[in-house]
Amino acid sequence: MALIIPLRGIEPQIGRDCFLAENATVVGDVVMGDGCSVWFNAVLRGDVNSIRIGNRVNIQDGSVLHTLYQKSTIEIGDDVSIGHNVTIHGAKIHDLALIGMGAVVMDDAEVGEGAIVAAGAVVLSRTKIGPNELWAGAPAKFVKPVDPQQSREINQRIAHNYLMYSRWYTHPGEEPDIR
Repeated sequence: MALIIPLRGIEPQIGRDCFLAENATVVGDVVMGDGCSVWFNAVLRGDVNSIRIGNRVNIQDGSVLHTLYQKSTIEIGDDVSIGHNVTIHGAKIHDLALIGMGAVVMDDAEVGEGAIVAAGAVVLSRTKIGPNELWAGAPAKFVKPVDPQQSREINQRIAHNYLMYSRWYTHPGEEPDIR
């Protein structure tokens, strides 16, 4: 069972049909929507400020979400995929965005709807990534626009795949239709 730690009188709130891996850690002021998955060794530390997560969000293995005390919060929309070993520190991630493996998204940065942050990118504090944009590099820079329909299809498919993967753990032997 995941480590769920109430802190400073605030208990994490986990939505319906969520999967939390056995060694995932969720602390304090974290509110998670329905159908989310938090994978192995991921840490969501809502100890110094709030973390708000929409529906069908997957936070993959080794990722860390944290904030600045009394300064930054994390807001993540619906159908967002947070790749393996991502660090998000006090940022806003809009619906259908994809944060690639090993990326870092810093305080007060904003990732627009359907945007893609490439693997290994470093999004500096206060950077604003527009909707359906691809950003890459360290520091991250605009690479190109992404077709909105293509972005939606890709990002939604990844989010739904992770919902299916989580069902392998919560409903063994069953192959639920998640469409």
